[in-house]
Amino acid sequence: MSQNPEPPSPVVDSILHPSDFSAGSVVAFHHALKSALVARSKLTVLHVSPGAAPDWTDFPGVRETLERWGLIAPGSPKSAVPALGIEVRKAVAQGSSPVSSVLRYLESHPADLIVLATHAHEGRASWLRQSVSEPLARKSGQMTLFLPSGTPGFVSAADGAVTLERILIPIAASPRPQPALAAAVQMVKRLERPSGTFTLLHVGEASTMPAVQCPEVPGWQWTTVHRTGDVIHGIVDTAAKDRSDLIVMSTDGRNGFLDALRGSHSERVLRSASCPVLTLPEGSLAAGAVE
Repeated sequence: MSQNPEPPSPVVDSILHPSDFSAGSVVAFHHALKSALVARSKLTVLHVSPGAAPDWTDFPGVRETLERWGLIAPGSPKSAVPALGIEVRKAVAQGSSPVSSVLRYLESHPADLIVLATHAHEGRASWLRQSVSEPLARKSGQMTLFLPSGTPGFVSAADGAVTLERILIPIAASPRPQPALAAAVQMVKRLERPSGTFTLLHVGEASTMPAVQCPEVPGWQWTTVHRTGDVIHGIVDTAAKDRSDLIVMSTDGRNGFLDALRGSHSERVLRSASCPVLTLPEGSLAAGAVE
């Protein structure tokens, strides 16, 4: 671990939030909206419907949330939203498979960040249940923030306040860990978090830990934890003991933003994680930004 000048960080100009209108998706929506506000980016809330289009009132209320957060006055017109530097649109994709529909949408509407709720279903997140055809999945590979079922996350539904003080970053020789560090640093800077701890976790022999650049962030410290044994247990157990607010992981992105997680370390972490997980697939635009 070395202190070095900060490498370029991922750029987030467009955010996609697939929603099934569940309670978990509402939590994910709050994180997607907060991300759009701090990045001053576009936000699309996408619902996949197998039949008739849903009532637009089923979508999460953007202005209602912004009013509750004190960012716009009660009863503000629609024009008050873009005045905050963001653009929000709601869209419906027709199809019986949520996964395939989201991937098709991404083909014509690329996103830099996907914010997605996962729901417990027989030990597997429901968004990951259905297989995704390999040719289609390879074209995605996006940075994704997952909000596991039952976790409140780090953005308050009441007022939009952020609680983000402990970030866990598992690192290994492969995939390249540097994009995860850059994304974590960018997040705390954009969210203006005054202090906290980045914890680098390496499961394995200390001699196999890869060299990484740890940018200086005022008020934040870098620590390193070495563990042996099972990788997944090491990540989940460390996150629980440290009461981590967020896990940031580089992943093998060969098969896209969902298939990359099927059976992989990150998908197995999602099954047991008690906090949000941000993944950066290798080959994604976000990961490439830190080359």
